[in-house]
Amino acid sequence: MKVALVCDWLTETGGAEKVILALHKMYPQAPIYTSQYRPKRATWFHDANVRTGWLNWLPVRLRRLVPFLRQWYFSRLDLSNYDLVISITGAEAKAVKTGDNTLHVSYMHAPTQYYWTLYDDYLKNPGFGVLNPIVRFGLKLLIKPLRKADYEGAQRPDVVVANSSYIQAEINKYYKRDSVVIWPAVDVAKLRKVTTKTIKTSTKNGFIIYGRQVSWKRIDLVIEAVLRTGDSLVVIGYGPEHNRLVQLAGDNTNIKFLPKYQGVEEIIEYIQSAKAFIFPSLEPFGISPVESLAVGTPVISLKKGGALDIVETGKNGVFFTEQTSKDIIRAIERFKKTKFNPKQVSETADKFSVQSFKKEFETLIDKHLKKVVQSED
Repeated sequence: MKVALVCDWLTETGGAEKVILALHKMYPQAPIYTSQYRPKRATWFHDANVRTGWLNWLPVRLRRLVPFLRQWYFSRLDLSNYDLVISITGAEAKAVKTGDNTLHVSYMHAPTQYYWTLYDDYLKNPGFGVLNPIVRFGLKLLIKPLRKADYEGAQRPDVVVANSSYIQAEINKYYKRDSVVIWPAVDVAKLRKVTTKTIKTSTKNGFIIYGRQVSWKRIDLVIEAVLRTGDSLVVIGYGPEHNRLVQLAGDNTNIKFLPKYQGVEEIIEYIQSAKAFIFPSLEPFGISPVESLAVGTPVISLKKGGALDIVETGKNGVFFTEQTSKDIIRAIERFKKTKFNPKQVSETADKFSVQSFKKEFETLIDKHLKKVVQSED
């Protein structure tokens, strides 16, 4: 069986790339088609056959400026000579061309957010500094044809897979497509192997938040909250918000900043030693909370988005309903009154394991390939 993988871009390593990696390991001989590839930054794919086109000549920093070029590129990328095409996408890769005898399964992290769910936020702050007015004007001018093309691209896959119940509803809302939910693969077993010891709840200290430091992650709310509660906090990572976050923390010695890291394995000790991981952002799924649960650390989370599939009140964490520092403070107070067993917390991550992902995906593929064969007969 000839298999091809397709993704929007391969220019960094993160949650979306972990799904691509899991599928690459399932289908190691399958080429990976993408718009841009930077092997020095997307270091997990050195053994893969990554295929790019003319878009790869553009600088990565222009990626957010050229979604219409990606639409054009992927919509004309003909993969009809493959038996199975799997697109892993939160943007334009779902629009590839396939033949009548090709099964195209699209694993969607979200409907293209800068056209739909985050359009208003993106319009307020496109993130291009002095060029923001030009970008806003261009997006307003082109949004209708861009949405139309994106919607049409979403009709091309034969089967749609959502990465959470929240995204399943979003796909139905914006693309009018039914989908099945398969949670992203998290290497739960590997995370547990690199933990050195079991840490009792009574010896855990303070809270932790880690990841890319961008505005929509709302790390600022967590810092504001602990400044008022007096709790200690470890902030790990880097990004455009870093300097602002450091300034917000001021000279408070309870808040510790650590630099960016190459993989979560490097910071396991900090995660395992924390009382809880605080997750204040609205995200399609959320790999970081699952990683924390895997090593026995509960989660304090916003009660929206993919976290609804992950956090179970009183069992592995607590929720707050509003994206405000005041509501995070209330959640911290409730958390302190709740007892958690690290072993039981860790067990709640099992359903997000690589093994579970692989089993569910293989079952889905087998089911729909049988349908293709039956229709040909």
